Amino acid sequence: MKHNIKVTALIITLFLIAQLIGLFVVSKYSPEVKQGELVNGTATNFTSYNLPYGYDPPENNPGVNLISIVIAIGIAVFIMFLLMMVKAESFIRAWFFIVVIIALGVSFNSLSPKASLMPWIALAIALPLAFFKIYKRNIIVHNITELFIYPGIAAIIVPLLNLRGIIILLVIISLYDMYAVWRSGFMQKMAKYQMEKLRIFSGFFVPYLSKEQKKLMAKMQKSKKGEKKMKVNVAILGGGDVVFPIITAGIVLQAWGILPALAVTIGATIALSLLLYFSEKGKFYPAMPFISAGCFLGLAVAYLLQRAA
Repeated sequence: MKHNIKVTALIITLFLIAQLIGLFVVSKYSPEVKQGELVNGTATNFTSYNLPYGYDPPENNPGVNLISIVIAIGIAVFIMFLLMMVKAESFIRAWFFIVVIIALGVSFNSLSPKASLMPWIALAIALPLAFFKIYKRNIIVHNITELFIYPGIAAIIVPLLNLRGIIILLVIISLYDMYAVWRSGFMQKMAKYQMEKLRIFSGFFVPYLSKEQKKLMAKMQKSKKGEKKMKVNVAILGGGDVVFPIITAGIVLQAWGILPALAVTIGATIALSLLLYFSEKGKFYPAMPFISAGCFLGLAVAYLLQRAA
């Protein structure tokens, strides 16, 4: 039995909107060559992305950056596993709270990245949104902020990689996703832990009722015999499934332009749509292998568009 069509359409719409916002945010942090200090009477040039909060990347080798990102992801997963084991919910919430503030700040700052006060204005807007998201559990605030969190994260990572690097990273993440879902079950455990213990979720989160549940709800409302609890169905899409295609499209945007980047976005969206359409309700699927395949198809189209230009 497939997911509710309306819910599936909503998840896909949220995904696509996040991708388009991501392209906008990344475009606002395009590389710019600036003149640095004089060295022995000669001016030195450096590349700036105008990222706030000290996140402008060092000019390192993309290969070194790729290795660093993979190691950082591995360490983050390991730390998350340990924190889950010791039930450090307060610490994890604080961790998420800080990440959300920074990511939202980067996204909001993209509206005017060169304005001196804008980073602080962006933080002032991000702070209450992060508080309601993490500590008040408002479903509307949760999904709206998710639309801006991943573009902010992508804007920080895009300058660190090149096209070869993101292709390798997509393969690594896809293999890990398959192992974590189909083999170890870590993804299911982490999602359950986030929703039941932390009462937050890193990704899109859409609860819905089946036809039978709606009928039961109507009967409960008519009877008015006290309060009764009811489990609801939930459609979820993990944050990694959203951010990696944004990073891929962002790298293509800076390398080849907007049309090739949109080809990647469309490819990822089509792949996700097919996965959700053919998936069975109640089962977990590793989305990244399918989304990565859509990104690779988009990259092939993007390459042809770039060659034809």
